[in-house]
Amino acid sequence: MSKRIGITIILLLFLFAVSAQKKLSYVEVDSKSFELYQQQKWNELIDFSAEAREQGIDFFYLQARTGIAFYNLKKYRNAADWFLKAWGNDQSFEWLQEYLYYSLIYSGRNVEASKIADKFSVAFKQKIYYQKMKPLRAAMEVGYSFNPDFDKLSGTSFDEEMNVGSDYGEAYILKNYHFETFDYSHQIAPGVFLNHNFTHLGIDREEQVFWGSRYSFPIKVTQNQYFINPVFVLNKKWYGSASMNAIWGNSDLVLGNRNPNTFYNSNIKYSDFIFSTSTWTHWGNFSPGAEINLANINNNGFTQLSGWITYYPLSNTSLYFTPRIYFKSDAENGFGYNTVGISGGVQLGPVHFHGQYLKGEMKNFIEPGGYVVANFPGRSEQKFTGSLYFPKGKRYQFVLRYINQNIIEKYQVYSNGIPGNSMEYNYTKHTLTGGISWNF
Repeated sequence: MSKRIGITIILLLFLFAVSAQKKLSYVEVDSKSFELYQQQKWNELIDFSAEAREQGIDFFYLQARTGIAFYNLKKYRNAADWFLKAWGNDQSFEWLQEYLYYSLIYSGRNVEASKIADKFSVAFKQKIYYQKMKPLRAAMEVGYSFNPDFDKLSGTSFDEEMNVGSDYGEAYILKNYHFETFDYSHQIAPGVFLNHNFTHLGIDREEQVFWGSRYSFPIKVTQNQYFINPVFVLNKKWYGSASMNAIWGNSDLVLGNRNPNTFYNSNIKYSDFIFSTSTWTHWGNFSPGAEINLANINNNGFTQLSGWITYYPLSNTSLYFTPRIYFKSDAENGFGYNTVGISGGVQLGPVHFHGQYLKGEMKNFIEPGGYVVANFPGRSEQKFTGSLYFPKGKRYQFVLRYINQNIIEKYQVYSNGIPGNSMEYNYTKHTLTGGISWNF
């Protein structure tokens, strides 16, 4: 027994001695980290810095060197966190200002970069052409959307399938539409960006009516949309955003008179409003957030909520994924799950691809930020969007976009003006767009 105790004591003393030998000092950490920095051994520098911090050693130059190591590995989000810590200790070095500014820019945290740049030296502000207020970006995009099943649906005898008889039946079948959109973004104060968008749509539908006999009438719908969206930094890493989306338009209609086979022309005006607010933050390679939308679309008031988390596996914007879940609350259905989505992007050389997939019950649906709104008749169960961005020089960027969305609408029958039976029909809407943006 005593022999075992002796061996145990010797072993413990050996481990204690080894542990004592590995104990780092401030001077050793400073010297070793500087040596690794000079040798550009970035991964070793990161590991050694972590080891030093485990022993309670941390200081300005160790934070800065750790940030530089991550920066040179293009892990800009990790780098930004360490530069921010170093910046909190000493704000006098222009080289740190430069590293901090560009690590935020390359992390996609431009608003934060603009706010912190207000505290930079005059010389570095001149280097980056800093201004408290300035234009940021202008863009124009045009698109065309079409229903490849239009002829098939237009030739469908809904009235016979529904046995309308002496009742009144109608459907509004999408043929195509075109749209033109203009974006403008500017900085109105350090850490405050303001985004504007104006969109015009020209929509062609066919109104199929049965009132004594079957009739078809071409319908023109004109819609305009104005979107305004301030984005600002609330506190360190915390962002906030609010938006208002006003939609207004008018539509031709042909309506049945009291007697079958007689009609009159009408023109209706409509307006929809969406108010949104959101907040998000940055935690290393993760960025969680939440949004709430208050809307009145097609005379239906409702609340939509969503939450998301973006993951940057490479600690930069070259690759990222954003799962998102949506909930909805209205007078008819109460509060519950609505839609789930996944979006993401990848840098392929000079080309950037961004995609989004949505699946759920998308009726009067509001996409992230309140920018894209589904206010068409009917609903959608899934939508896919793919976008390719091509830079041209330092200021210009071209975009090509394809959208594939299934649409479910219905043929409605009325008896004495009261909605009765209905039958759903579906089609896939295809949209092609192209645009150019200019960074000031």
